[in-house]
Amino acid sequence: MPELPEVEVVRAGLERHVLGARIVAVEVLHPRPVRRHLAGASAFAEELRGRVLTGARRRGKYLWLPLDSGDALMAHLGMSGQMLVQPPESPDERHLRVRMRLDGAAEGRELRFVDQRMFGGLSISPGGAELPPEIVHIAPDPLEAAFDAEAVVARVRRSSSGIKRILLNQTVISGVGNIYADEALWRAKLHGERPGDRLTGPKVRELLGHVRDVMTEALSQGGTSFDALYVNVNGESGYFSRDIDVYGREGEPCRRCGTPIRRVPFMNRSSHFCPLCQRER
Repeated sequence: MPELPEVEVVRAGLERHVLGARIVAVEVLHPRPVRRHLAGASAFAEELRGRVLTGARRRGKYLWLPLDSGDALMAHLGMSGQMLVQPPESPDERHLRVRMRLDGAAEGRELRFVDQRMFGGLSISPGGAELPPEIVHIAPDPLEAAFDAEAVVARVRRSSSGIKRILLNQTVISGVGNIYADEALWRAKLHGERPGDRLTGPKVRELLGHVRDVMTEALSQGGTSFDALYVNVNGESGYFSRDIDVYGREGEPCRRCGTPIRRVPFMNRSSHFCPLCQRER
């Protein structure tokens, strides 16, 4: 699933290419991606027609495009969603779900929502231009000015949950997913099952610094692309996967001590760690 750096790459691309554009036509090719719009696909298209995209914003993994009406077009990429800006004459992508024809600042382009697995989707948030009410419960992410590291440290140290589980709790800290949690924990030499209330304040601060650093580094390289799913608005892949230290490296030597990396099941996913550098106790 795309994490903060991948979503931020998409947000920045949309800000570059469609800011100030007017939506002149909307075509919903499959109803599932607009399922949260209870009035239906036709009403979704009608409400967007004529609206101007006035911004591109993000909190954690959530992305939204403020509209000149004061509402917002929300986009959640789910497992495989893509927001692509393409010329109309370019061939339709295999899993194209929604097409928006633009004019004004992006005249001659289309904004396309492509989603193979269709766990993501688009919706209209009434009055949600500043912060959609659907995501007010989502905590600020480490790259936001509103991020309060000391508040996060306090919450971590009050919790008996494993530290990886805490990192993935989007109401504590948003934007962190499986890849960057594993990477930050490896850098901090922490096992993901270590309870939060057994960590010192300085150790939690160190870990948050690694979270911020690993996501900043990934962002500078366009995010992490393991396949063709995670791409920017031009369809280009990121390259941070080349610099991954632990995630997806089961059986390969730890780059710090040489011990083979282990993979264990975790919350319907996997955790990757060095059993020597990251002792559970």
